[in-house]
Amino acid sequence: MQILSTNIAKPTTIIFAGEKVITGIYKTPTNQPIYLGKETVSSDEVSDRENHGGEFKACYLFSENHYAYWKNLYPKLDWNWGMFGENLTVSNLDETKIHIGDIYKLGSALVQITQPREPCYKFGVKFGTQKVLKQFIKHGRPGTYVRILEEGFVKTGDHLELIEKAKNSLTTAQFYKLLFSESKNQNHLKLAVHIEALPQYKRDKMREYII
Repeated sequence: MQILSTNIAKPTTIIFAGEKVITGIYKTPTNQPIYLGKETVSSDEVSDRENHGGEFKACYLFSENHYAYWKNLYPKLDWNWGMFGENLTVSNLDETKIHIGDIYKLGSALVQITQPREPCYKFGVKFGTQKVLKQFIKHGRPGTYVRILEEGFVKTGDHLELIEKAKNSLTTAQFYKLLFSESKNQNHLKLAVHIEALPQYKRDKMREYII
């Protein structure tokens, strides 16, 4: 897995339901190294601190491999890296193979896979339709957030080097399905509640579904 683009955003005002909202989803390539801090990427706009940034959402990674699928659905959009609000566009990031809790060396930083991205209305505004939310969920390839275990710089061309594989965990794709499926896999639920790389509120939510 290689970094193809480092992306950050300036605050952008959008209109939703008649209200002005500031968002950081409009990320564009920086052509510069970016610094991964403990709770956010340096110089990147994080407007909604309740749902973005923080220990378990410090940096968002999305796979370059999925761009073709979405370009085919939305060919008229102005496409560039960072289109999905990701800080890092990554080649060959496969949500069916990376596990929550996996630890990677990334540039001079050390990161841990935490949780998939759950789309919100701002994503819909950017794509011009709220129906993209259901499409994004159905596609099942949400990218992943990471926790920053050791702060550091990341630049285009850097690779994700696996340092430690998580034990008794779920892939990002498995957990994403668990979040949104009506009939939830009980074995996966029982694993999820013990995955320390997930925020506690997510683990508690999964516990509610255990029969």
